[in-house]
Amino acid sequence: MVGTLQDIRLFVAAYEERSFTAAGQRENATQSGVSQHIRKLEERFRINLFTRDKGRITPTPAGDSYYRCALDVLRAHDAATKVAQTFATGLAGDVVVGLMPTMTRCVLAPALAAFSDAHPNVSLRIVEGYSGTLTKLVQAAELDFAVLPATAGFVGLRSRHYLTTPEVLVGSKSHAGRRSLDPVRARDLGPLRLVVPSRVNTRRMTIDRYFDSNGVKIERLIELDAMLGTLDLVGRSDWVAVLPGIMMAGDAEPENLVINPLSAPVLKLDLVVVEPTHRTLSPPADAFLARLVEEGRRLNARWDDAGAGCAP
Repeated sequence: MVGTLQDIRLFVAAYEERSFTAAGQRENATQSGVSQHIRKLEERFRINLFTRDKGRITPTPAGDSYYRCALDVLRAHDAATKVAQTFATGLAGDVVVGLMPTMTRCVLAPALAAFSDAHPNVSLRIVEGYSGTLTKLVQAAELDFAVLPATAGFVGLRSRHYLTTPEVLVGSKSHAGRRSLDPVRARDLGPLRLVVPSRVNTRRMTIDRYFDSNGVKIERLIELDAMLGTLDLVGRSDWVAVLPGIMMAGDAEPENLVINPLSAPVLKLDLVVVEPTHRTLSPPADAFLARLVEEGRRLNARWDDAGAGCAP
């Protein structure tokens, strides 16, 4: 036998964490136990999978190749297990999903209501957070998947496109002097009193670059990582915010807000579904993702009607 599933899981954890100690914490094993399993594999192969230097480990070329094949083994075993479980119990189980406020404001509720009615035996938990926190939870396999802004790849994660949505300017009806859904040109904006997320938010750099490159004057700036607080401030004052269109798409006629897609140039946000590389989605998780996709596309189509031209 080349290696047991436990050997392979511990190797994959060590490879992705670059640490026997961190791998043990991730897999509920001891550091010495992880080291012994890796050494057992290396003795069977008669080749080193890692180089070791003062507590640090680095994969060898053999380790890199074995990692890629090991992922295939874990995915195949995971898929086979879940198929067998589906035949035995039907569509039931536990699903944990990570969503940003971008998704929880408008997309989540209708998708969750429809899914819960169709699959009452699925235990579903939603974790709300920003991209940095959710990425770490997916890497640790504490989430089945998360929907995040597209960014550079991470070891141990894979992503696929969810949708592209326009960024929209949100202001107060009593101060904006614009009609909702009318596109606004960047060169016509400013000076602005602008509410932005802090720099830990993936979107912040994109927003800064957009206004800088289009010469939009910012009179004052507030950093606010609280979406409800942002909307409350904008609705009560002459402050404005740039928010993802999918987040505001459920407001057909917002009571106190004006929502305008940014144009000339258009500013768009790509969202992706991120999941661990060594696992496949369970049937309940896959079904819930399908609901999120369906609801997201339905809401996002509003911006095509408004001329923002964002494909699902």
